[in-house]
Amino acid sequence: MKYRHTSRPGFLLGLIDFFTAGLFFLLYMPLGGLQSEIESVLGHRVLPYWKAYLLGIPTLFLCPLIWMARISEELKAKAEEMGIPGPHTSRRHMFGWNVFGLLLMGPAVATHRFFGTLNRIEKKLNEENDRRKKV
Repeated sequence: MKYRHTSRPGFLLGLIDFFTAGLFFLLYMPLGGLQSEIESVLGHRVLPYWKAYLLGIPTLFLCPLIWMARISEELKAKAEEMGIPGPHTSRRHMFGWNVFGLLLMGPAVATHRFFGTLNRIEKKLNEENDRRKKV
């Protein structure tokens, strides 16, 4: 699979999501192809974000935070496995910035690192695919 979106502006996307109370990612995950890209990178299906979001309504949006933290940890493991230099996203980074940094635009910081890690993984996967095609 050729990944086309390898330079997503994580901080900007995080700000948009912050100010729309998560509604932006609710639309961006399926329509922007992010859900399928994450599944492709990780090599398995994940719970659709919209389900986590709906479960988040009665749980004060804890469920989408746990969803993002879990995906962040899997992306970190994938990046380390591929030998990609950090800093990487992680469960702790995602959770900490979204909870303790809430008043300091922390969700945008966490989203920035999330997309930074995802972008670097996708770039490396594209390079490996290009290398295989040349051989």
